Amino acid sequence: MWQRLAGFVLKFRLSLLVLLLAGTVVMAYFAKKVELSYEANKSIPLDNIKYKEYMEFKGRFGEDGNMMVIGVQTDSFFQKDFFNDYIQLNNDLKKVEFVENVLSVPFAINLVKNDSTRKLAALPIFKGDLQQQAAIDGMAGIFRNLPFYKGLLYNPDTHAYMLMINIRKGVMGTARRSEVVDNVMKLGTAFGEKHHTEVRMSGLPLIRTIMANKVKRELNLFLMLSFALTALILLVFFRSISAVLMSMVVVAIGVIWSVATIVLCGYKITLLTALIPPLIVVIGIPNCVYFLNKYHTEYAKDGNKTRALVHMIQRMGIVTLFTNLTAAIGFGVFCFTKSALLKEFGVVAGLNIMLIFAISFVFLPAVLSYLPPPKTKHTSYLDNRMFRALLDGLTALVFQYRKWVYVLSVVFIAGAVLGMLQLKSEAHMLDDVPQSDKLYTDLKFFEHNFKGVMPLEIAVDTKKKNGVIGLQTLEKLDQLTKLVEAQPDFARPLSVAEGIKFAKQAYYNGDATNYSIPNQFDIGFLAPYLRMKGSEGSSKDAAAFGKLVSSFMDSTRQVARVSVNMKDVGSSRLPVLLDSLRPQVNQIFDTAKYNVTFTGTSVIFLEGSRFIINGLTESIVLAFVLIIFCMLYLFRSWRMLLISLIPNIIPLAVTAGVMGWLDIPLKPSTVLVFSVALGIAIDVTIRFLVNFKQELPHHNLDISATVKQTIQETGLSIIYTSLILLAGFMIFSFSEFGGTKALGWLTSLTLLMAMITNLTILPALLLWMEKALLKKAQKKQLWNTLDEEQDLDMSELGLKDREKRG
Repeated sequence: MWQRLAGFVLKFRLSLLVLLLAGTVVMAYFAKKVELSYEANKSIPLDNIKYKEYMEFKGRFGEDGNMMVIGVQTDSFFQKDFFNDYIQLNNDLKKVEFVENVLSVPFAINLVKNDSTRKLAALPIFKGDLQQQAAIDGMAGIFRNLPFYKGLLYNPDTHAYMLMINIRKGVMGTARRSEVVDNVMKLGTAFGEKHHTEVRMSGLPLIRTIMANKVKRELNLFLMLSFALTALILLVFFRSISAVLMSMVVVAIGVIWSVATIVLCGYKITLLTALIPPLIVVIGIPNCVYFLNKYHTEYAKDGNKTRALVHMIQRMGIVTLFTNLTAAIGFGVFCFTKSALLKEFGVVAGLNIMLIFAISFVFLPAVLSYLPPPKTKHTSYLDNRMFRALLDGLTALVFQYRKWVYVLSVVFIAGAVLGMLQLKSEAHMLDDVPQSDKLYTDLKFFEHNFKGVMPLEIAVDTKKKNGVIGLQTLEKLDQLTKLVEAQPDFARPLSVAEGIKFAKQAYYNGDATNYSIPNQFDIGFLAPYLRMKGSEGSSKDAAAFGKLVSSFMDSTRQVARVSVNMKDVGSSRLPVLLDSLRPQVNQIFDTAKYNVTFTGTSVIFLEGSRFIINGLTESIVLAFVLIIFCMLYLFRSWRMLLISLIPNIIPLAVTAGVMGWLDIPLKPSTVLVFSVALGIAIDVTIRFLVNFKQELPHHNLDISATVKQTIQETGLSIIYTSLILLAGFMIFSFSEFGGTKALGWLTSLTLLMAMITNLTILPALLLWMEKALLKKAQKKQLWNTLDEEQDLDMSELGLKDREKRG
């Protein structure tokens, strides 16, 4: 079959090249339309109960992750110049497109009782002449006497002040959010530079926007680095400009097709799909190396270019097909998960790995057939002294010190198992951001001074209309507030109860000791005053405060919203915290009368991380099973299956052990390593075993002689491709994202170990099972599916047997 395919490719080479290039032009048109994804929560399936609760909450109260915060820490906050510039900053922020409102100290309001109208008036605290320091100091005293703002807008112990910016709903899911965030950051930075103070900025809109922009920058950077590095390595190996250019064209076409596939599938660039174009470069280059190495090897035998091309396709076609197939399985199994994020990655990666095989299978033989035969300098790498010495050393190790190979393998496995016992699963919202990054340090500033800015929402369903405004419910909401506030990782919650407490304080003429839920006696006098109004031109302030309070109830006043800012405690600690609160919450709210739900972005992130980790784990198992079936089909031997799996299980175990020893947690980005590495590492095994099978008849079924020959011939291309893969994945180690960085060096470690095990343990196991394999080979039962076809006459292929060496 493969000879026929070789004849087809070489006979219709021009037509195939034209079709390939025309298809690439079309795909390039679609690739230009690729967009960044600004959507959140794509990691969690739509039928997940937590996701449904979150969507129900959003339907009642709207988006919970649309707030940016700006923080400063200074003893001079109420100094005239600083404070007035801070007011101007607030005014400028309000003018930014899509900013709905700003909540900060200068625009704080106070509730004042008016006995003549029996109403509470919402009045701005800081008003009038603000050019006099004494006037500002007096107003600051009034502000500090209002517990409503303590811990919300300022921390009196650390002299930190926070400004909250609400961004219009819906904008965060579009490209316009970058514009909003950039404008806010420019204003904040300019204010800090003017007053020589550090301005801190955080919040989910900022975090997500900066992360998305970094993804875009890294996509372009990694593409350029992967092209440049692989081109350099190929040039060093082959010493041929044409070989480098051909390989670069193959992967360039593959990159174009991969980006176009994202568009055609209706997807956008995410943190995961951004890895696919560089991965196509890294995975596509070994295809080129395998083909070119075989072409050069065959041509060196008799100098017949056409025969070398046919043998290249014939013998490397099935090898490259299965190596790409196993790699595609390693990625493609993600499309069977319910996570949209993983599914998109799996579909695009799996499909394009097979496409890069088809591209290289057509392009390389066709182009090589037009080029002159390789010169001696282009094939001199086949006799590279350094690599030959290394291969001789490996051969000696396998044949003379085989026991040490087994002993060292056992030692590695034992160390890996001990390390794996220390593995833990943990993910944080800013997991992938370096701790030195301003995004991370600013978040920690808000965690230290305001107990964080990550949103957690508690929905309290009273199961009856107007149930929220009942005095009993308000008292319970206040108890819940005190319970949550007492936790070290949660800030003081906001709810309708806080607004009622603020109103009671105003009724008692601003006495801070009366900041509490009214009792049965108070409510009779306070009720008329709760219908607030504006005065002295403050109707906007009254409306704003009323809107703020009403935003913590749904339209029927049946469900209350309790909003909490919290620290980025991580996926393992958050469920512990929520589980510890649940019994106490149930004591406050009778489950027969109330239904309390913990939701919000923090809970969804936790659920998404947990789901991704579980999905990746299941995918690895599925990939392993599918690869086993591939190996069984390829070799038709349980012994060969065992031999092929051991050299690949050890590297994965060692990597897991290293993660345990180095305290690298299991999280979405690090679990991804195992599936990626498994799909790629097994390629080396297939390459070695297929070459072993092909050489076995030429050595009269002598297992030892064939193993030696395979190490010497295949070992060279294995080392070359492994070095290219190592270099390609190490590029990811320069990422700004910790997860991408871990993916780079952990995958490189796994592939390095796979190269070592496949050149030591694999041949050692072949020698160990020599007698059993020999019997099977003699019965012609060994790899029946790969029995070689007899070479056909070139005329039968429609080709001329020519172009022999001078």
